[in-house]
Amino acid sequence: MIKVSTSRKIFNVFNYLLLALLAFTTLYPFIYTLTMSLSTTKAATEMGFHLYPKEISFMAYKMVFKNKDIFTSYGNTIFRTVVGTSLGLLVTMMFAYALSRKDMPNRKLFTVILLFTMLFNGGKIPTYLVIKDLKLLNNIWVYVLPYLISAYNVIVARSFFQSLPEALHESASIDGAGEFKIFFRIILPLSKPIIMTIALWMAVMHWNTWYDAMMYMTDNTKITVQCLLQRIIQENNSELISQGVMNPDAMQYTSETVKAATIIVSVLPILVFYPFVQRYFIKGVMLGAVKG
Repeated sequence: MIKVSTSRKIFNVFNYLLLALLAFTTLYPFIYTLTMSLSTTKAATEMGFHLYPKEISFMAYKMVFKNKDIFTSYGNTIFRTVVGTSLGLLVTMMFAYALSRKDMPNRKLFTVILLFTMLFNGGKIPTYLVIKDLKLLNNIWVYVLPYLISAYNVIVARSFFQSLPEALHESASIDGAGEFKIFFRIILPLSKPIIMTIALWMAVMHWNTWYDAMMYMTDNTKITVQCLLQRIIQENNSELISQGVMNPDAMQYTSETVKAATIIVSVLPILVFYPFVQRYFIKGVMLGAVKG
């Protein structure tokens, strides 16, 4: 048995305390929001820490789900997350695999163009004009098409593909397999870690983005749940949620509890989805960082 020195024990205790403090500061905003969403008006307005609801009330959640805009915006968010992530993964992986091939014509030129987009962009007004000319205003595909390619994701995926043995491609080519068959039948099945990693990044980005809905959508039936949440927070009242709803006991909720309930409803799917891809996420990041 290895004897641990006193200084090492002190360091471990200090380290554990520091990590516990960091974990608490990370979790407390979520705990506070959850507590506020389940609290009554009296409990929500009390000063101090809110680690658990002293008086439980589900009125804020009832007010959230009574509004049809929540379900419509949820559907739009699910559409952009599922379709945007699926198409984005396909385009990103194909582009990254092409850049990883040393025999690709003009490979360095395409890499420079890709890196250039990480440093410069056209700005809000030129981007809006491009979106307008493409007839994507008030079009739900504006949530998908502009986000098909991310330079960072392509670079990470390309690094992963470069770490795969070249013999896989050579042996498949000798057997008569084409590039598409090699990519879909050999490369992709071996790339689950990086696929799940980038899928998580894309899904979180699509789920959390609200700015494009605010910029390009004037039709309230096509906004996302995050845009609806932003409106609720910006207006600092519950009128947007309770519009047209007759509440028999208005004293059971406040604008703060309604906003907290909306936040919990909006982040819950990502919290449920994350544990299933966590093991792929860690492995994918490490493998994708082996080469630059």
